[in-house]
Amino acid sequence: MATIVFLMAAGLLWSNQVYAKNLYGKVIGISDGDTITVLRKRKQYKIRLLGIDCPEKAQAFGDKAKQLTARLAFGKKVKVGVEGKDRYQRYLGIVYLPKNLILNEELMRQGFAWHYAKYSDDPILQSLENEARKSKVGLWADKNPIPPWEFRRKK
Repeated sequence: MATIVFLMAAGLLWSNQVYAKNLYGKVIGISDGDTITVLRKRKQYKIRLLGIDCPEKAQAFGDKAKQLTARLAFGKKVKVGVEGKDRYQRYLGIVYLPKNLILNEELMRQGFAWHYAKYSDDPILQSLENEARKSKVGLWADKNPIPPWEFRRKK
């Protein structure tokens, strides 16, 4: 009985191991502005950027958000601070780029994402959104930007 309990506990620890530490790898794919693929030891990890929501591909500024993510991250070695998984089994994380940049924050700073306040209470992301709105950069240049969660709900 003790062996079974030990094996179950070890299995739980092993299955959550990626959450307990950072994931290091190379960005090999950009699905959209807030979703990337990282390659680590010949295994691919789909990463959903934590705390932000970029416009959808079919939405205004969706292509620009994807292009910015590609310019900042594609082909680069990154560190991902993994916080868990979403309902699509993508890893949720903060992506640390070379030169001490954080991808999640750069998308906010340049106005190509909303702070996803439904799932995040990060004051830095909220402040970056407020500043981008005030400066009318990126999608905030639009008179009536539609949040991606509203766009998805209408589809």
